[in-house]
Amino acid sequence: MSTFERYLTVWVALCIVAGIALGHFLPAVFHAIGAAEIAHVNLPVAILIWLMIIPMLIKVDFGAIAKVREHWRGIGVTLFINWAIKPFSMAALGWFFIGHVFAPYLPADQISSYIAGLILLAAAPCTAMVFVWSNLSDGEPDFTLTQVALNDTIMVFAFAPIVGLLLGLSAIIVPWETLLLSVTLYIVVPVIISQVVRQIALARGGGEALKRLLAILQPLSLLALLATLVLLFAFQGEQILAQPLIIAMLAVPILIQVYFNSGLAYLLNRAAGEAHCVAAPSALIGASNFFELAVAAAISLFGFNSGAALATVVGVLIEVPVMLSVVKIVNSSKGWYEAGAGVRQRIARAKGSA
Repeated sequence: MSTFERYLTVWVALCIVAGIALGHFLPAVFHAIGAAEIAHVNLPVAILIWLMIIPMLIKVDFGAIAKVREHWRGIGVTLFINWAIKPFSMAALGWFFIGHVFAPYLPADQISSYIAGLILLAAAPCTAMVFVWSNLSDGEPDFTLTQVALNDTIMVFAFAPIVGLLLGLSAIIVPWETLLLSVTLYIVVPVIISQVVRQIALARGGGEALKRLLAILQPLSLLALLATLVLLFAFQGEQILAQPLIIAMLAVPILIQVYFNSGLAYLLNRAAGEAHCVAAPSALIGASNFFELAVAAAISLFGFNSGAALATVVGVLIEVPVMLSVVKIVNSSKGWYEAGAGVRQRIARAKGSA
């Protein structure tokens, strides 16, 4: 992880301050930016989102899906957490905390929007930062690559139905045309562009050319993320200043779902007898969110000023420190993990076959 990525929370906090200040002193500029739309798509934000997402997807080798059998236990656990547990557990936590526990302290007209933002945040697993978390936890690289490629493939088809279902269950009107447009613009098109660029880079100079390209694009991706956050907080500033505890309240369900999903994935892998080098990244992939996509979808569906956009930004704010804490937990518990009966039996069988 680069120094810039390690201190992402600091940069996000600075963007919050900068966005609120700029929105207060230059409101006309940001109203003009907010009005730059075609077919309900904000053009400045669309460009920034592409700059965020495409470099991350260039890393993904969809050919790795062919290796799915090599780590089927860990992949099965991660898929179960990512697609059957995480979106629904986040929706439940949102309903409980935002819809009930904290409801008296939140703007009544934004409660449904906050819940929608939390649902969007959990509806797609992380694509890029999981490579960092896997490396920090000594994860199996082939497993991580295979899992990310498989998740991204599923995401193309499953993101819209899951979001539509959970928003509907939350009594939130689902703008299906905008949702499907968001999936096309922020998932399908970036996947196609990223894979074309990836193949061109590999054809021209192999792995080294791809590495050089990513070294150029990765900082651009992070800068685009920070620029998007400045825009968001320029529109959200007055609401945040009026009720600064909103961010803390939105963080509660996000924190709980991260530790719940990572812990469940870790325990299920241990029970299945999967190796620690697979279980660790499995827990991290199971817990992390594709916050770039969530931010883009929230803006497209509900607008800059919405509670949904703010909720997804809170996910960005806490992503790095929380995931680093999960890395520390899985690393420090490796001895306990490998003492599990299923893991010991698997290790014994591997030694016997050798």
